[in-house]
Amino acid sequence: MISTPVKTNYPALYTLITVFFFWGFIAAGNSIFIPFCKSYFSLDQFQSQLVDFAFYTAYYVGALLLFALGDIKGKDIVGKWGYKKSIVYGLLFSALGAGAMIVAVEANLYAGMLVGLFIVALGFSLQQTAANPFAILLGDPKTGASRVNLGGGINSFGTTIGPIVVALALFGTAETISDEQIKALELSKVVLLYIGVGLLFVAAAALFYFSKKVPSGIANEPMEKAHKALRTLIIMTGLLIVMFSPVFASYNSDEAKQIVEIEKSIEPTTKLINKSNDEIVAIRHDKDVTEQEKAAMITVMEQKVNALHLKIKPQTDEISTIKMPLEKYRMYWLSGALLVVMGGLLVSYSSAQKKSEGWGAMQYPQLILGMLAIFMYVGVEVAIGSNLGELLKLKEFGGLLSSEISPYVSMYWGSLMIGRWAGAISVFNLSGMKKTIATIIIPLVAFAIILGVNIVSGKDMQPLYYYVVCVILQIGAFFLCKDKPARTLMIFGSFGVIATLIGLFSTGTVAIYAFLSGGLACSIMWPSIFSLSIIGLGKYTSQGSAFLVMMILGGGIIPPIQGKLSDIIGIHQSYIVAVLCFGYLTLFAILVKGILKKQNIDVDAIEAEGSH
Repeated sequence: MISTPVKTNYPALYTLITVFFFWGFIAAGNSIFIPFCKSYFSLDQFQSQLVDFAFYTAYYVGALLLFALGDIKGKDIVGKWGYKKSIVYGLLFSALGAGAMIVAVEANLYAGMLVGLFIVALGFSLQQTAANPFAILLGDPKTGASRVNLGGGINSFGTTIGPIVVALALFGTAETISDEQIKALELSKVVLLYIGVGLLFVAAAALFYFSKKVPSGIANEPMEKAHKALRTLIIMTGLLIVMFSPVFASYNSDEAKQIVEIEKSIEPTTKLINKSNDEIVAIRHDKDVTEQEKAAMITVMEQKVNALHLKIKPQTDEISTIKMPLEKYRMYWLSGALLVVMGGLLVSYSSAQKKSEGWGAMQYPQLILGMLAIFMYVGVEVAIGSNLGELLKLKEFGGLLSSEISPYVSMYWGSLMIGRWAGAISVFNLSGMKKTIATIIIPLVAFAIILGVNIVSGKDMQPLYYYVVCVILQIGAFFLCKDKPARTLMIFGSFGVIATLIGLFSTGTVAIYAFLSGGLACSIMWPSIFSLSIIGLGKYTSQGSAFLVMMILGGGIIPPIQGKLSDIIGIHQSYIVAVLCFGYLTLFAILVKGILKKQNIDVDAIEAEGSH
């Protein structure tokens, strides 16, 4: 008997993918918000990275709460509510977070903004938990991955325009403004931005709730008990709080207060230095002055800056003397947070091997290693983008100001769109030559869209035209992958390692292109990791998926670690963190092939699925 193919519910699918857009828009916008907050509130790199910490930790907390409730009640809470209602609840919760952001901005309170972002992301956590299985439910399960990849493509479109819109809201103009001018800005447009975002959340919730074409998506399947896994995750959460608490407390220590006092004593001179640097930037952008005249004027200004630096050298040396042991102390505790996650997962697996009862999905090695892979993947994806603004401020990387970095941030997050659009080609059921042509054309079209959106917004994209060479390299990598998740992860993981190593050992345009290519490497990793991690889990598949979503926590831990490392060894050298993350992802692809082979699972028969 020939089975009738299940038709895709396209109206419901098109409604669903709106939430994918929100995730990308806000997440990528944070990459502009971070350097802005650093300048506006006079923060160090770690403090500015708390934007990502608040945002991505919320994903973990939200997923953990849902899992805990499900384990207690013995039912999948999201499935019981229905995917439709769960997304509505998530959108309304995010709208509440937008309201909190508005209040915090009006009060000019950085900590309040972090709380607002946390609440927004809590809503996202619920939305994401529901949206991925919902997309699969809206048609033939065999093509479910393609629908999720389509959502991922829309998500990436949000990441492309997010930095542009957020930059306009923060700086109020597409023109270059100095970091000193940023401190004098009014945040009224940020209020308008989050009013708009909040209203969009409410509108999307109404669209979902009242749409008759969107099914309820109720799934009353029992949840497999995993009380030992839950206990371990709660202990890990407690230990993470212990690890981060001394870091936060150190900013109120006697040493920190002493540094603040010294900085206040030299503030008049530092303002003169900043003013001189602003003048250098203005000279560089002056179209009425010849390059020779620019060079002469800049030389004079740099001599002035050097003289001012020499004047306050005793004080800056004293700050460095106090700061170095303090920064190392903070780094030790942050490294401890990373060890808590890695150690907790490995201990869980070891214990599950001795007695699997009560561990649920954590008894499977592919899932444990996959959880760590998702942790590393989200961590490196976010860390590259969120630290990019500080990197571009270095003289050898262009000496850009916070208001000038949005094209580069947009291109980084757009690089993920390039790969995800290519990954979504299969949704159109192309084959043979048509698929080959699409694999070549679509990434180039996506690249052109990124350039076009930025040019329309008034940005100079000429420095990024030759980035197309990196896109062509990615297209070649796609053909080598042959739609095989393990091979894909191995190739793109190696691509990421090579690219970031080139970035570490070079400067200027080459290094910028290399670090931006980290986005190309990350673009197609999530579905591959997801598929390799949940294959073979059987009745624990849904639970394993929830555990993987929890590991988005990597976006809240790895960027602050890189941020603190940059405070010690410099922002450029801190990108060694990205090399290590890509290295593990490549290793995971190699290890999981052997693990699945022992379970008699053909790794080449796995279809890539899932989206972030």
